[in-house]
Amino acid sequence: MVRWIAGFVVVVGTLIAGLIYSQQPPSALTVSGFIEADEIRLGSRVGGRVAKVLIEEGQQVQPGDLLVELEPFDLMQRQAEAEALWNQRMAVHEKLVAGYREEEIAQAEARLDSSKANLLMLKNGPRQQEIEAAKAEVDLAKAEQELAQEVYDRTAGLVKQGASTQEALDRATKERAAAAERVKARQEQLDLLLQGTRDEEIAMADARMREQEQATLLMKNGYRDQQIAEAYSAMKAAESALAAIDQQLEELKVHAPSTGTIEAVDLQVGDLVSANAPVVSMIDTQSLWVRAYVPEDQLDINLGQQVPITVDSYPNETFTGEITFIARQAEFTPGNVQTPEERSKQVFRIKVTLVEGHDRLRAGMAADVWLEGHP
Repeated sequence: MVRWIAGFVVVVGTLIAGLIYSQQPPSALTVSGFIEADEIRLGSRVGGRVAKVLIEEGQQVQPGDLLVELEPFDLMQRQAEAEALWNQRMAVHEKLVAGYREEEIAQAEARLDSSKANLLMLKNGPRQQEIEAAKAEVDLAKAEQELAQEVYDRTAGLVKQGASTQEALDRATKERAAAAERVKARQEQLDLLLQGTRDEEIAMADARMREQEQATLLMKNGYRDQQIAEAYSAMKAAESALAAIDQQLEELKVHAPSTGTIEAVDLQVGDLVSANAPVVSMIDTQSLWVRAYVPEDQLDINLGQQVPITVDSYPNETFTGEITFIARQAEFTPGNVQTPEERSKQVFRIKVTLVEGHDRLRAGMAADVWLEGHP
């Protein structure tokens, strides 16, 4: 009887103990790591001599703050030259697009009308009035020749009689010869008028008129599309060259890309820095996270899951973090990582991004990530 009672007591005690144990909260699961932050190494793509250093180590900076400025050297002159070339090529392109001015087209049309009138005049030949005037000129020259001949004959007779001088005879001889030449010249002019315009002259005038027609048509049609496209390409090339120099000038100023703390700066005014070489190191305080390692048998976590985080510097406070990365491949536990259960040797790296506390937490602080339970 006593044994039966003792056995009953043992069973009841075991059940009560199990019930009490089942009501206890599960043990908290934490993994430890260190707070990390992005280190941004800033520099210039062009390099040059340092003109201004506007920051010190440990200084807090905001996005867009000017940190370091380099001297422009000859970039200002190259910018002015590139801008002038761009303006020139833009003006050429605009001129080709606009085409010829109305005054230029009107001038070409006037030259064309003149060419047509000249061709028509040559085809029609001399007017009857011109021929009659030429005939009158011939008759007048012949009358002057007859008069010169009479003067010569009379002077020659007087010389034979001794009534005139040899000088008077010579003058009469020259006037007779000149009158004969005038008759010949006037007759040739009349013959040319009677023959009309030569075929070669008409052909030349016709060619000049057709040439002027094409020149006028060219002005009315404007410049070819290929010429406009060529001018446009030249303008865009000049614009790109100017933009490249503007970008180089902008690269002379090193700005803060985000809110952060200057970590290291070792520059003095007058120093020479190389292109693409970092000159300032800053910590991005707006992007803090904890790198930790989770044992394989405790990997019941999800991306986007929010978890509490505690740090030794603020033992009575809890900060919220979000799991933003879970490694797809396991690795062996690093030597400097602590986990609640040392029996697990396979772990997965996780990244827990801090949602708050950026103004107080710092990179390098030890942190505990509470995957289960709450501190």
